[in-house]
Amino acid sequence: MLTSIYMIAITAEAMSGALAAGRRNMDLFGVALIAFLTALGGGTVRDILLGNFPVTWTQHPRYIYMTIAGGLMTIVIARFMRHLHQLFLVLDAIGLVAFTVIGCNVALKLGYDTVVVVMSGITTGIFGGILRDIMCNRTPQVLRHELYASVSLVVALLYLALLSHGVTENITLLAAFSVGLLLRMAAIHWKVSLPVFRYSQDRWD
Repeated sequence: MLTSIYMIAITAEAMSGALAAGRRNMDLFGVALIAFLTALGGGTVRDILLGNFPVTWTQHPRYIYMTIAGGLMTIVIARFMRHLHQLFLVLDAIGLVAFTVIGCNVALKLGYDTVVVVMSGITTGIFGGILRDIMCNRTPQVLRHELYASVSLVVALLYLALLSHGVTENITLLAAFSVGLLLRMAAIHWKVSLPVFRYSQDRWD
């Protein structure tokens, strides 16, 4: 089940990357590259940081084909994307939760401490979007809009807490997905975000 959700997630993230590239008027190579980085960048950064080699997508070439195809397909259907906005918000939320859980799983199997497992989940969940925004020369959205990275944190903590209490894997996954999706969609609907730090030297003079 998690593998199927992962396939949906990387395709959706690839398409979001392609849209960001389109807003910057990139050529076809740029669209494909940003799509790839958005979809697989988080897992790549995670594997490098954890020393988990070879990097996951190098052993599953179909992931590369899927992300590039998703990015290029976005060019064809871009005119209809505004009608699919709500669907993409849901798919993006699914991707966030799926990537977070997968990131936690990888670190757990490698025997890392809890705090590293949590950071592995968060890195996998959000770093693709960070790479996308950096490449598109804009402040990463995950750090300035409705709850996003914090949703990944909650999912990681809940996932580990349930596993530590002996809850079965299927129930743990269901609970993590349910809470993560509800929290993310609620944050979007009610525009919930963390307090913002605004620093101005003039304020302190």
